[in-house]
Amino acid sequence: MNSDKERKDKVGANRTASAFQRMERVPPMLMMLYLAMAGIGVLFLFLVVAYAQTRYMADLPRGLHPFPKFFSISTIVLLISSYTLAQAPRIYRSDDVVNLTRCLGATLLLGCIFAGLQVLGWRELVAQGVTFKGIENHTFATGSYIYLISALHVAHLLGGMLFLLALLLRTLHASRDAVRTLVFIRNPYRRLQLRLLSYFWHFIDALWVVLFVVFVFLY
Repeated sequence: MNSDKERKDKVGANRTASAFQRMERVPPMLMMLYLAMAGIGVLFLFLVVAYAQTRYMADLPRGLHPFPKFFSISTIVLLISSYTLAQAPRIYRSDDVVNLTRCLGATLLLGCIFAGLQVLGWRELVAQGVTFKGIENHTFATGSYIYLISALHVAHLLGGMLFLLALLLRTLHASRDAVRTLVFIRNPYRRLQLRLLSYFWHFIDALWVVLFVVFVFLY
C-alpha cells in the first residue's frame, strides 16, 4: 500500500511540475495579456450585473424603446473584422507581407467603422430620450450603464487599434524591401505581436457579442 501511495504521490508531483513547466514556457507578454483579459472580463461582468439590477429596481418594461439599429450593424462589422484578422496568421506563414498589410489595414478600417457606428448608436439613444442621466422621467439612471458599457468597450478596442496600427506601419515598412521583408518574417517577436493582437481582438469581439445579447435581452 505504501508503494501505491508513493507512486500516486510521485505521479501527482510530476503533473504539478509539468503544469509549472508549461506556465514557465508562456511568454511574459502573453501571460500579461491573459491577466488583462481576465480583468477586463470581470469589469464588464460587474457592469452588466449592475445594469440588470438597476433595470429590475426601476421596474422598466422591455421594449420601451426600439433597440438602436446602429448597435446591430456595428456588431456585424466587428464580426467581419474578426474574420479578416483571423486570416493574418495564415498569410504570415505564407511569407506574404503585402497581403498581410492589406489584411491588417482592412481590420483597422473595420474597427474605425465600428467605433463610428457606436457613436451613431448613442445618438439614437439620445433621440429616444435615453440619456446618460436616465430614461425620460425614471429616477434610475439605467441609460448611463448603456453608454458606460459601450464607451468602455470602444476604449478597449481603441487600445487594440493603436497596437494594430503600430504593427501595420511596421508591416508596411517591411513590405517595401525584400531584405526587410525577410527579416520581418523571420522575427519571432513579430510573430508574437501578431499572436497577441489576434487574441486580444477576438476577445474584444466576443465580449461585445455577449454585451449585445445582454442589451437585446434586457433593453
